[in-house]
Amino acid sequence: MAEVVWTERALNDLQAIYLFMARDTPEYARLVNYRLYQATTRLEDFPRSGRVVSEWDSDDVRELIAQSYRIIYRVMTEQDRVEVLLIHHGAMPLERLDPI
Repeated sequence: MAEVVWTERALNDLQAIYLFMARDTPEYARLVNYRLYQATTRLEDFPRSGRVVSEWDSDDVRELIAQSYRIIYRVMTEQDRVEVLLIHHGAMPLERLDPI
């Protein structure tokens, strides 16, 4: 079973999504944040269940789709760990960033 660890950037993304949505609908903002967080729990048992991110040329950088967001993570097999790198709105282009 892999340990799922959220990077500071991913946590900041999650908070920014919540704050943006909470201005209009706090209950929906909480629900979306919950769903985004819950989507990553399956990575404990199935770390490679997401698809490979086309913007990176690495089999270890993958993504889950939840709500309208791409949850981008890195599989660290040797450490038996998954790092959630960032959360990105699916309608926005994702520039190739260095995930390391």
